[in-house]
Amino acid sequence: MRVASVPAGHVYVRHLADPGARDGVVRLPDPPVPGAPPGRWWPPPMLEPSWVRDHAADFDVLHVHFGYDDRTPADLTALVTALRDTGRALVVTVHDLRNPHHPDPAAHDAALAVLVPAADAVLTLTPGAAARIARRFGREATVVPHPHVVPPDLLGAPRPSHDGFVVGLHAKSVRANADPVPVARALAGVVAELPGARLQVDAHDDDRGRAVAAALPGFDVRVHPPFTDDELWAYLSGLDLSVLPYRFGTHSGWLEACHDLGTAVLAPDCGHYAEQGPCLVYGHDERRLDVASLRDAVRRAHAGPPPARADPVQRRRQREGIARVHAEVYASVAR
Repeated sequence: MRVASVPAGHVYVRHLADPGARDGVVRLPDPPVPGAPPGRWWPPPMLEPSWVRDHAADFDVLHVHFGYDDRTPADLTALVTALRDTGRALVVTVHDLRNPHHPDPAAHDAALAVLVPAADAVLTLTPGAAARIARRFGREATVVPHPHVVPPDLLGAPRPSHDGFVVGLHAKSVRANADPVPVARALAGVVAELPGARLQVDAHDDDRGRAVAAALPGFDVRVHPPFTDDELWAYLSGLDLSVLPYRFGTHSGWLEACHDLGTAVLAPDCGHYAEQGPCLVYGHDERRLDVASLRDAVRRAHAGPPPARADPVQRRRQREGIARVHAEVYASVAR
């Protein structure tokens, strides 16, 4: 089964494959993006109707995950038409019911309104997201859990030792759904009350990241380029608790990486983060930040035992099951 994944190089998509290569699925590599450096997959050429028509003999299924942020409903309708004209199937995994990069949900809602009804099969990551898809679009989505994020050789690797209890908040480049400054200020108050605890805030070295540092004088704010994968795993392993400062969104690969590495997660109660795996929850959405629930969750993390860490054997079995479900979906829609 030949699958054109949009994208192919994302860690989530790479880990859909059976680790023993027994699923019979071949995923095409991301095509080069004109004018972009090697290795960058966006904007994805596979979403162009001309690419579909020119390469229809090379794939059986187009599986869309990410990368359609800049596509209009007309663009996506033309893509669907090209797939129908060439007899190729469309599978859509709904990772985001609300795009974390868009302050206004209208554009993403319009894109989903084209892709989800047109898809030959729809998948998502949690039962709550599947229920929302059913209500909005009348489509039954197959629920497939998020696979591991960190490399298999790091699953179960010993965690590095460090002093105290480290609470981390990473603002990254402050996506539209992130509200790190008030969350950091609320965290500072409770962390100061806990023996041996300290708060570390990280941000990318761009204008928005530097604005976070400027808004938090006196805080331990570390401004730096985006982490490489190895740097990210080391950073997350050095935290006892990672706090997600999101006010909207749906699912999180960051949460999965923390679970892989044995770092506790404090997630907002918006979206479906809490359905993905074990985590603490606090109240946070576009209307309010519930400081009391945040403080209570941090205290519980500090007082409680270390979180349940992903078991390498179970993660491998999970990934094998994920690969099997995808192979079955592809075979079904290709028929």
